[in-house]
Amino acid sequence: MNKFFSLLLSLAMLFATACVSSSGAATSGTTSESTRSGGNVKVTEDLSAYRPKYTVPDAAAPTARIEPTNHVNDQVAVLMDTVASVNKNIKYAQGYRILAYNGSERQTVMNLRKTIIARVPDEKDYLTYNQPNFRLKIGDYFSRIEAQQVLNQISDLLPNAQIVQEQINIPKSTGSR
Repeated sequence: MNKFFSLLLSLAMLFATACVSSSGAATSGTTSESTRSGGNVKVTEDLSAYRPKYTVPDAAAPTARIEPTNHVNDQVAVLMDTVASVNKNIKYAQGYRILAYNGSERQTVMNLRKTIIARVPDEKDYLTYNQPNFRLKIGDYFSRIEAQQVLNQISDLLPNAQIVQEQINIPKSTGSR
């Protein structure tokens, strides 16, 4: 019987504390405002007392300039020139091309080549013949995204075109730095 009363008392305490309104309770040490709008309770507190204070240094105060003591600019310039000359000799890289046609009909591939050149004149085309198949590939792209953008332009002409990974020609830039 004693267990029954203790269980009943604990349930009564649980219900009593669950039904207490939280809007009447105030936190100690801070000013608190509570507003009721649409059934939601919004509590705003002033927390500026707990935020750290930082001092901002004067921007007008001049600072001493520190000069480097170990100059390696000449050595770096020589190395950069060496790297630039080596990079000028690189003609090929791994990249992507659009495989537009792979078949054995010469007239079909020639007509397709003309229509693709008319649609995207800036792109270079590569026509190869390995007996008995003609392969028409378009463009030199470093990323698959670049190739996909051009493929979207010509997808109505080539519904079965694919992007293939291949060694591409590095285009030479016309302007020098």
